[in-house]
Amino acid sequence: MPMSDRSLVLAGRLIVLSLIMSLGAMAVAGQGYSAPLTPDGQPDLQGFWTNSTYTPLQRPKDVTKEFYTREEALDAAKRAAIEESEQTEPGTVADVHYDLTQFGLDRSQGTFAVNLRTSLIVDPSDGRLPPLSAEGRRRAAERAAARKSRGGPHDSVQNEPLGARCILMDHNGPPMLSGAYNNDYQIVQAPGYVMILAEMLHDVRIIPLDGRPHLAPSVRQWTGSYRGHWEGQTLVVDTTNLTDKFAFQGASQSMRLTERFTRVDEDSIRYQFTVDDPATWTRPWSAEMPWKKTTGPIFEHACHEGNYGLANTLAGARAEEKRAAEEAAKRGSK
Repeated sequence: MPMSDRSLVLAGRLIVLSLIMSLGAMAVAGQGYSAPLTPDGQPDLQGFWTNSTYTPLQRPKDVTKEFYTREEALDAAKRAAIEESEQTEPGTVADVHYDLTQFGLDRSQGTFAVNLRTSLIVDPSDGRLPPLSAEGRRRAAERAAARKSRGGPHDSVQNEPLGARCILMDHNGPPMLSGAYNNDYQIVQAPGYVMILAEMLHDVRIIPLDGRPHLAPSVRQWTGSYRGHWEGQTLVVDTTNLTDKFAFQGASQSMRLTERFTRVDEDSIRYQFTVDDPATWTRPWSAEMPWKKTTGPIFEHACHEGNYGLANTLAGARAEEKRAAEEAAKRGSK
């Protein structure tokens, strides 16, 4: 698409984004709203929701305040949308990856979760991850050394991240953050349970509410052992029994996660989480973000249907290595 046409399309998207930003109101819990109830008396969180946002987990280092004005938030979202929409240089490795805007996947096109915060992290107050503990620094150094000894990320399937291998997407968590696309979730409630389905890789969590204990400490799962209960209008989900094969932000398998889901108006859920992991950070830390109601259904994200992307990535890496070896041989023969 010619850049002039792309600019017009982008401008149209940003107009829509501007309207969302100007018309959306940040809902605040406790101002007279009471969530409807399911037939068995649970506060009703059911429906289709999105956490799509450009707000980063950590506050940018050049930003010193907790909240943007609406004008500043719109400007920050515009810059992020433009960066997400820019084409890379044709013929480069980066350009081979699909253009999110071309396939209607970029975040500025769908329902957008309005957020005036400059970071998702709300505690510590600087909006950034706390310092690593001594054990956290040691493990980080060990991971870096292990990566170096294994070679590059494309040297083998095992070196690729879990998302590229269609096993688990980092932003699906738990905790659940916003990725580049497919930031949709479906919540279904039944007596004694809450189910959360993620569109990306269609991961499912079925959360019991009956007070049963967590799994035995020897049992480790990709998304942990999760147990829920209600505190007034808020669903609280406690997750343990994670694995070090899926290290959220470099956390240890001892990480304990507490998530809170509160419906604050007809179209909004406030999602909060606290990470407690002394083996990684010097103190617990917390984040929060809005979820907005969106249109269903959840479509199947068939990442593992042959996983051509992974095969092509490895094949491309081998082709680059072969080309480099041939060029070196030519230089050596001169």
